[in-house]
Amino acid sequence: MTWMLYGATGYTGRLIARRAAARGERVVLAGRSIAKVAPLAAELGLEHRIFGLSDPVALRRALEGVESVAHCAGPFSATALPMALACIETGTHYLDITGEIDVFEQLHALDGQARAAQVVLLPGAGFDVVPTDCLAATVAAALPTANRLDLAILVGGTASPGTARTAIEGLPDGGRARIDGTISAVPMGWRRTRAAFPSGPRMVTSIPWGDVSTAFHSTDIPNITTYMPLPPGAAAFSKVMRLRPARVLAHAAVGALVRGPSAKALAGTRSEAWARASDPEGRSAQATVTMPNSYELTVESVLRIMPRLAGLPHGSQTPSRALGAGFITEFSGVTLTETGAKRGW
Repeated sequence: MTWMLYGATGYTGRLIARRAAARGERVVLAGRSIAKVAPLAAELGLEHRIFGLSDPVALRRALEGVESVAHCAGPFSATALPMALACIETGTHYLDITGEIDVFEQLHALDGQARAAQVVLLPGAGFDVVPTDCLAATVAAALPTANRLDLAILVGGTASPGTARTAIEGLPDGGRARIDGTISAVPMGWRRTRAAFPSGPRMVTSIPWGDVSTAFHSTDIPNITTYMPLPPGAAAFSKVMRLRPARVLAHAAVGALVRGPSAKALAGTRSEAWARASDPEGRSAQATVTMPNSYELTVESVLRIMPRLAGLPHGSQTPSRALGAGFITEFSGVTLTETGAKRGW
């Protein structure tokens, strides 16, 4: 199989490229900057291609001879759609590591085109949203009558520059939740609940996580809220970030200060996720997962999915629909625990 890693010189892209090379995979490294991509390709002994996403003809030419693409170049709000459309036109299977709600919805809208082209589109193939999507499918199966889904994440370690920039750009949009089947704007932090993480219960605050889109397509549950623990003042900070000068300063700070987790942090920090499905009769089902650092999990997820991608059902997929709710349990260092449906959690 010949596959391409686009965005190979970003923080996560480099991790994937080095791990793939260490496994003997002949991945094609790609990106916009020859000054960045060529040295990495030479170091790893891999082929490379240089192209941007704004020229459709060059983009389609660059995909010649490539069976699948792992798209890791954000911001995905700008890059995912051009790459996905090019993949559909060239018959190239596609995955990415986005966590952006609108990107998931954009690619879901391409389902018919992808099916007609016999192409797989699998966004969210990393920490966003593999573990939470698998948990959502797990609790939905345990409680088929569920009409509400709560999902929470507890992230260990620091963010990469790309993740930090995406978060900054998303702050002006406020909160998002799935209400009666529709993605709706809500105030940032509009809900709080207690999440029963494996490390202990924590109060969590609603955030606009990618599962607001994907969990609905995986489970058909119409009301979905996503959460994480937030420090006091987070909602006020998000309001400040609606001002463009504040975002410019924040981006500058990211460029100067954020480097992503060190190798020691990747190996020494862990993340957790929690899910609860509830129904109108007062029953609920819960499940949790403990796992490696979010970037480490993303690397393993991409490399586990790529050999299977061409064999998955065509069209726009979610991780649990394409690979099963138990996919996350295949990962090293992962423990999933579920509790059957009962009343009064």
